[in-house]
Amino acid sequence: MIGFSEVAGLGVAAVAARGVYRALRSRDDAGWRRTNYAGRTVDLYAGPAVAVGAALGALPAGGTGRARGAAVLAGLTAAACGAYDDRNGDHRRGFRAHLGALRHGEVTSGTVKLLGVGAAGLAAGALLKERPADKVLAGVVVAGTAHLVNLVDVRPGRAALTVLALGAPGLLGRGPLAAAPMGAAAAVVADDLGERTMLGDAGAHALGAVLGTAIAAASGRAGLLLHAAGLVAAAAYGDTVSRLASSPV
Repeated sequence: MIGFSEVAGLGVAAVAARGVYRALRSRDDAGWRRTNYAGRTVDLYAGPAVAVGAALGALPAGGTGRARGAAVLAGLTAAACGAYDDRNGDHRRGFRAHLGALRHGEVTSGTVKLLGVGAAGLAAGALLKERPADKVLAGVVVAGTAHLVNLVDVRPGRAALTVLALGAPGLLGRGPLAAAPMGAAAAVVADDLGERTMLGDAGAHALGAVLGTAIAAASGRAGLLLHAAGLVAAAAYGDTVSRLASSPV
């Protein structure tokens, strides 16, 4: 049953995300416009909008104070790292490409994102759990969920709809913090599907990080292991697909 805290989290996240989105759109900054897969010009304002919405929505959404703090920390840090990649990305794809560049002394925007989101996940995990192993597993779940949501963000609406689908069980008792990313995603999904905006790395990572925090906060050791294994497998598969897609034919 959905309680008052979940409804409050949904509402605050949706109102905040929508308000920030409208305010940013009124600026019409060319630096925040991109060409999407279909050649249409869209803005990136949904990214910072959902990051703010998810962070604010986490505050009344329920859970412990440490869990809410972990959600805000992970979400905003992931958004900042994603925004850096949105603005400075060199379009190299896959973990191996960025880590390979790092071995040669080049710090790519993708490396900044990878290390920053990973560190944010571990920091959130440290807030969520007491035992060292659980802290690490929770960190993998937080960072891995952020990566997963970004991984599916290849067509309009896919990332937002994924967050809504994965977060729904949380509203039924698995984790009240799931209300925050769901409310933020719901606020922009119509514009995303209408190809007026896109989440970008900032929005996808922020939504995924807060959703991952909700999942980790509500999971015991077995649940953390199961989620972490699935997310690592998804990341490995996604990296392989990215490398093949970027390889010359």
